[in-house]
Amino acid sequence: MNEWIVLGIGAACLASCVGIYNGLVTARNRFKNGFAQIDVQLKRRYDLIPGLLETARAYLTHESETLENVVNARNGAMAAAKAAGLNPGDPESMKALGSAEALLGGALGKLSVVMEAYPDLKGNETMEQFMEELTSTENRIAFSRQEFNDHIMRYNIAREKFPNTIVASMFNFVRADQLQIEFAEGGRDAPQISF
Repeated sequence: MNEWIVLGIGAACLASCVGIYNGLVTARNRFKNGFAQIDVQLKRRYDLIPGLLETARAYLTHESETLENVVNARNGAMAAAKAAGLNPGDPESMKALGSAEALLGGALGKLSVVMEAYPDLKGNETMEQFMEELTSTENRIAFSRQEFNDHIMRYNIAREKFPNTIVASMFNFVRADQLQIEFAEGGRDAPQISF
């Protein structure tokens, strides 16, 4: 009879461990999917920027440094996003992406300020369309980032609870970091781009 009790306790422990493991896998996959949604919106923004710059280039002949800064910031952000996509939640990747996105946001903000001095550019229909798309994309990025960060928080809470922490350490469920973007002005919202 004692053998059945021990066997029953062992089966209950095994079932509990399997449930915890599956819950952690689900939480990890949710935040990875959340990052994939950010990545889609980032790629959309990266694809919009060359068209925006090409339209602006005709008007901003004396502002080549500003345009170059946007191109360089875009390239840096694209590289950081690609690296972060390989391991979403990785502390170093998230920090690098956050910094690269802050630089890109700052460069786009400076471009916006420069463009204010060119009324013909502000009135250009193509430029208006690019700006509407870019603003819409910035909003989607912010929403996707919030959702990703929420999934990261749930995952981290799940892996830190007892007895989950035992299963998490046994199967290498490491802590994941949120994506934080600190813009130069100290704000934490999408860069303000307006014409």
